Amino acid sequence: MPPRQPPREQARAHGRRTPSRARPGRTPGDVAAGLAALVALVALVGGVPYALLTFVGPPVSPELLDLGVLTSQVGPSTILAVLVLLVWLAWFQLLVCVVVEVYAGVRRVGMPARVPLSGGTQALANRLVSAALLLFTAGAMVAPIARLAPAPATPAVTTVAYAAPIVEHVQEAPRTKKVYVVQPPHGRHHESLWEIAEKCLGDGRRYPEIYRLNQAKEQPDGSRLRMADLIRPGWVLDMPDDAKNVHVVPVDQPRKQTLREHPGRAHVGGDATVARNAEQSVTQKREAKHRMPEQRAERRDTASRQAGQEQGATFDLADYLAGASLAAAGLLAVLARRRREQLWRRVFGRRLAAPADDAARAEAALRLGADAPGARVLDVGLRLLGAELAARRRVPPTVYAAHLSPRTLDLWIHPPDADPPAPWAAQDGGQVWRLPAHEARLLEDQPGGAPYPGLVSIGTDASGRVLVDLEAAQGLINVRGPQTTAALAAIAVELATNRWSDRMRVTLVGFGDELTAIAPERIRAVGGLAEVLPELEAAAAPRTEVLTGRVSGSPRVAHYLLSAVAPTQEEARRLALLARRDTAGYVVAGDVPHATWTLQITEDGLARIPELGFEVKAQLLPRRHYRALVDLFRTADRLAGEPVTAPEPLTALQRPAVEIRILGPVEIAGLPPLEEGRMALATELLVYLATHPGGVHPVVLGGVLWPRGVQDMVRDATIGRVADWLGPEHLRVDEAGRLVLGPRVRTDWMLFREMVRRSQAGPSAGVLLERALSLVRGPLLSGRPPGRYAWLAAEDLEYDVAAEVADTAHRLCEIRLAEGEPDAAVAAVRAALLLATDDEGLWRDLLRATHATGDVVRLRAVVEALTRRAASHPYGGGMAPETEALIEELLPTWRIHVVRQSSA
Repeated sequence: MPPRQPPREQARAHGRRTPSRARPGRTPGDVAAGLAALVALVALVGGVPYALLTFVGPPVSPELLDLGVLTSQVGPSTILAVLVLLVWLAWFQLLVCVVVEVYAGVRRVGMPARVPLSGGTQALANRLVSAALLLFTAGAMVAPIARLAPAPATPAVTTVAYAAPIVEHVQEAPRTKKVYVVQPPHGRHHESLWEIAEKCLGDGRRYPEIYRLNQAKEQPDGSRLRMADLIRPGWVLDMPDDAKNVHVVPVDQPRKQTLREHPGRAHVGGDATVARNAEQSVTQKREAKHRMPEQRAERRDTASRQAGQEQGATFDLADYLAGASLAAAGLLAVLARRRREQLWRRVFGRRLAAPADDAARAEAALRLGADAPGARVLDVGLRLLGAELAARRRVPPTVYAAHLSPRTLDLWIHPPDADPPAPWAAQDGGQVWRLPAHEARLLEDQPGGAPYPGLVSIGTDASGRVLVDLEAAQGLINVRGPQTTAALAAIAVELATNRWSDRMRVTLVGFGDELTAIAPERIRAVGGLAEVLPELEAAAAPRTEVLTGRVSGSPRVAHYLLSAVAPTQEEARRLALLARRDTAGYVVAGDVPHATWTLQITEDGLARIPELGFEVKAQLLPRRHYRALVDLFRTADRLAGEPVTAPEPLTALQRPAVEIRILGPVEIAGLPPLEEGRMALATELLVYLATHPGGVHPVVLGGVLWPRGVQDMVRDATIGRVADWLGPEHLRVDEAGRLVLGPRVRTDWMLFREMVRRSQAGPSAGVLLERALSLVRGPLLSGRPPGRYAWLAAEDLEYDVAAEVADTAHRLCEIRLAEGEPDAAVAAVRAALLLATDDEGLWRDLLRATHATGDVVRLRAVVEALTRRAASHPYGGGMAPETEALIEELLPTWRIHVVRQSSA
């Protein structure tokens, strides 16, 4: 049976090393270990050469100095002399390693120098010296030894390792600190870190010091500093010790209390008049620096400020949801499946229900961060691995953890195996199996079973995402910390929506009843452990049997229990016994004995598993965020739909000076192209302005185009370039400071709607509808760069376009069929299917129109295309019952032909 946890050396060999602080002071155990290490060092460094000189002689004996030994027969004395020389060389190697380690520890040089060909010897010297130096230090820094094995191409995780201590003086912590309260805006002026640094530190270029002191710290309004340019009035910023014009407060005083006690402007230790004059000077410089070449708004209206606050809320949601890239990809796939089912029941004249408020912002965050290619690499790579192992009749190894980066997928396995199936390759002596991402992207989707459905993200490091297999602990996983429920919710959502699993059940204990709305077929919630323990004990199954079944085509339901309720003593005992003999994964909150792994969530958002040596930025899903997800999925269950937004009429249909084409691949007609690196962003800016004819404030526009934040100077420079590109007649600034496009800039969508509107009254309805559908070239804004246009999730545009294009084609199809022109009806529907591909009402129109042509071969081709598409649709779900019923009516023998086609 494999051990319950992988060796710490395995984790260290693969991970990125950063120093971590050892506990201060010395315990009796430290003293005993240090004395033992000191004795061992003295014996090895001094005792070994003394014994060699006393009993066997010097390193080079007379036998080796005789040149005749090279030509004469070698005798026992010569062999003994060679062995003595080798022992002396080994001792000398140890001596060099000890000297290097002592130098690194005493002189604080950080990473000890690597002694050639001394991997195990230097590791031994490292441990002995580390323990011995603890006798002479009050605190130490642990700096890891680099393994002699080749380093992985992509660092995996932050780990902790044993190494030479570095002497560090321990100073008494200060009892006070200096803080600055960010002031409210005055007119058009908002404070920046540069100005605060100039006023309080005497040099604006020192603003990064303030940023580093406050990065990610929670502020009184609950938000955090993520970008150096995004600070808000009322924030309380920690300041360097030499700061002036600040407040001095107790070091542990909450920020909200500081704000209550010091709501005004701080002038501690300085002249108020001088400070005001300096600030006015800085304000004037800032306004001159950021003034646009065209017009500058004289004021910002209330609506723009509210929009800016909404952008802040969007960023807060993006901070968690966009960071959960694999979970975001899974959630979007499940959401698309729900919406496809909504489209089955969409009625003429109505669109799908659109999310609002936090739900809409949550979808925008998911689109911003989703890593669909990474999720596919995991799915295809793991299924291929399972299929290849099954073909060789090999049991899949235990995978403790995985690391997914843009370049590789690494699996940490036990026991080590240097013979993985291609295209996987062994690393670190078979402890790691690696799949290059470029090879994984070329693989076709795999039909085999999912061998490791319990792999789930716990967080990210500098180079990628770290996952652990909940089943690999083969025991309880104890989760602790102030954000326990947020960590459990993140695990639950990713488990329930990932694509690298088949049949799964996730049981939530004491939390997450609302999460069942996301995946009711996978998630259930119960009030206590007593409700599920008997069922779990009855369904337990050995690990080898389950793994073999998954890759051989007879999988059991993968089961994972996540409990936010601490178990009683008896429940903990039963769970521990169950987890050791069962394949399921058990993650339990509270201080639980008998746990194999402990997942610690720190106050500053780190996730640590000491048994594996992991420390990463935790993947969390706080309550507000998963409520937003729940609202999003409940909206996707609303079948009644909503009325389509009424369009604004156009005065004329003549060709515009600048046309922004969005009904297909996005194009800008009427303007010369920009350089390639700037075209995509400028195009998105124009699309947003064109679809918001009432105008957009630059602050709001910055939040839309850069959801994670941007400096004012970058935002204004981008707007300035687009203004120069368009010309002053096509982009202006209104009295409220909003950017507005000129009347000769138009989208093809505006022209489409105007033609449809005019077709309502007049004998030429068919001609106008055909002209409208001729504008459709493909899916809305197809070809847009990944990660851009996330704002579409919070807009009506996608819902309106899909519904109106489908309804226009339906109306034209009815007109042409009534006129006895079935071929024209078919052409109308096919034009709309370029954009609204998933609208099965259109497919039913296509079936009727094709049937009206009287060509059975064409009808059969449409049926076969529809059934193939339904069977292989990326979001699954088959086809609507109404569609199947219509096919039965028009082509009763269709199932026979489908069976023949699939068998062929």
